[in-house]
Amino acid sequence: MEPARWPEVWREGRELFTRNAVPGVKVYGEPLRSVGAVEYRGWDPWRSKLAALLVQGAPADVLAPPRSVLYLGGAHGTTASHLSDLWPGTPIFVVEKSPSSFAPLLALARRRTNLLPILADAQLPERYRADVGEVDFLYQDVAQRDQVRIFRENVEACLAEPGRGILMLKVRSVTQRLPAATIVRESRAGLGQAGLTVDGEWSLAPFARDHVALAVHR
Repeated sequence: MEPARWPEVWREGRELFTRNAVPGVKVYGEPLRSVGAVEYRGWDPWRSKLAALLVQGAPADVLAPPRSVLYLGGAHGTTASHLSDLWPGTPIFVVEKSPSSFAPLLALARRRTNLLPILADAQLPERYRADVGEVDFLYQDVAQRDQVRIFRENVEACLAEPGRGILMLKVRSVTQRLPAATIVRESRAGLGQAGLTVDGEWSLAPFARDHVALAVHR
């Protein structure tokens, strides 16, 4: 096991790993590797868009440790669990609106105390802003037509200045009519109109079809 280019991410051959914050426990059937007294969890880019972003060449500072995190669209907690491994001392507020997805997320948080699940709609940040406060890292993975608007409103409600974020843009959730390149260009323009600077753009193919990761800061 060797250190990868990103803080607290490890590599064995081409596979990525994080240190398991809950040794002996898997989250989504991922492989576990033990080296001495340390256990590592495989981080599957086919299951986690953030892992796919790393594989696609994201710079080291994309995972620079934040003080606090707002994660929109936590689903069952696959990626959130790896963030919990990476940043064990960082509170990670995870918003999920589906009760069926929230149940396993809540169970995950019972073992990983830095995960703080919130059953809410990411389109309504005013409903959780008082609980979350100001964060310096915003991560969004939400399949909605108005993804950029949702991201912008959460920036205004909860992201510190300076602060940074990653928008996992689900291109075909925006529209089926326009070419993907047009949707990405218009999304970047929308982020810019909100005072956000786009630091990088990465296609997540083949791991996540019609997905583009946009890293931003304010």
